[in-house]
Amino acid sequence: MQRYLSLCLCLIVLVGCGRTSLQEQQAYVFGTRVEVLVVGDDPALAHQAIALVLREFDRLHQTYHAWQDSELTTLNSAIFQGRPQKVSDELANLIRDSQALASAGDNLFDPGIGQLIKTWGFHGDDFKAVLPPQTELKQLLAAHPSIQDLSVNGNTVTSKNRAVAIDFGGYLKGVALDRAAAILRQQGVANALINIGGNVMALGSKNGLPWRVGIQHPRQSGSLATVELADGEAIGTSGDYQRYFELNGRRYSHLLDPRSGYPATDTQAVTILVAGGARAGALSDAASKPVFIAGSVAWQRLAKQQNLEFVLRIDRDGLIQVTEKFAQRLKFADAKAAIEVMP
Repeated sequence: MQRYLSLCLCLIVLVGCGRTSLQEQQAYVFGTRVEVLVVGDDPALAHQAIALVLREFDRLHQTYHAWQDSELTTLNSAIFQGRPQKVSDELANLIRDSQALASAGDNLFDPGIGQLIKTWGFHGDDFKAVLPPQTELKQLLAAHPSIQDLSVNGNTVTSKNRAVAIDFGGYLKGVALDRAAAILRQQGVANALINIGGNVMALGSKNGLPWRVGIQHPRQSGSLATVELADGEAIGTSGDYQRYFELNGRRYSHLLDPRSGYPATDTQAVTILVAGGARAGALSDAASKPVFIAGSVAWQRLAKQQNLEFVLRIDRDGLIQVTEKFAQRLKFADAKAAIEVMP
């Protein structure tokens, strides 16, 4: 019972009638469907740019796969064995960046909990409706693995905690958005939309009109709301409907709370919008996790702590909560929906 796309694209392909053409290509990377759409006068240039983007997606996926032979699994093996490991400049920078993002969200987003993810069975595309052994969970909680346990000295990574295993699954799609935007701009593409399983970034416009994307309803088919994106803006969504299993009437999602070792249950979905910038994609991907996991009591504090002004949250009972600034930009599918606007 898996659904991977947390946003649905509401797109109209505008061709002819004096409009420039829209080129689109899809692929399956990062365990999800990705789409790259380019608007422009030169189809050959668009196809070339899209091919470079998809090639970079595949490289990132292969290089930093947490559970298949990769540079990341080599590092994880070294951590488990308690020895230092030299890594590439890119991986060293990814660790430093993810440490900063984790710290900003009280480490509720923590790429160092790979063993916890594996214990729950969420490390692959196919997982069973089985609870993990309690002894394993207790051991991991006692070890308290965290990305903050890593030290990066130049290109050498060491860890004071052998229980750390890096899984960039909650971060790498955002990094890929930033890479895609950089590649497209380098190729002379000014107008495009990139969608990686619901993590979306807009460049320019669609024939002079803003790109409009739909935010998936967590319990119904179709969009909960739509929003227009300005140049460089990115949207990230975390939802309990993407990767989950049900057992004895209870839903267990892949969004694990590092404090309890169990899936967070107080939230159905969180969508955040991040203004354009060099790291907009990475931030939109990583920053939604702490807000989701924090739940009803602390989600607003975590949002403010991460400087997030555009946040939409649906709680466990389906109550829609949205920050005031985001409410002004959203167009809800149900005009009569009960919405709580937060200051």
